[in-house]
Amino acid sequence: GGQVLKAPMPGRVVLVEVAVGQAVKAGDGLVILEAMKMENEFKASVMGTVKAIRVEAGQAVNPGDVLVVIE
Repeated sequence: GGQVLKAPMPGRVVLVEVAVGQAVKAGDGLVILEAMKMENEFKASVMGTVKAIRVEAGQAVNPGDVLVVIE
């Protein structure tokens, strides 16, 4: 299983809600991304442990950029 959360659109990371090593369950918030003046919260789709966080608050992202990896 696992999940690799990728940015679906260009935007700016507002908040990273998790830390490496943190256990998450489906529905837990991972990252808030601002795009076109709207904030979008992306949630875990699986239960697991955060293995990597590839972004930080304030960072600009492009579609397809990896944000968070859950195993």
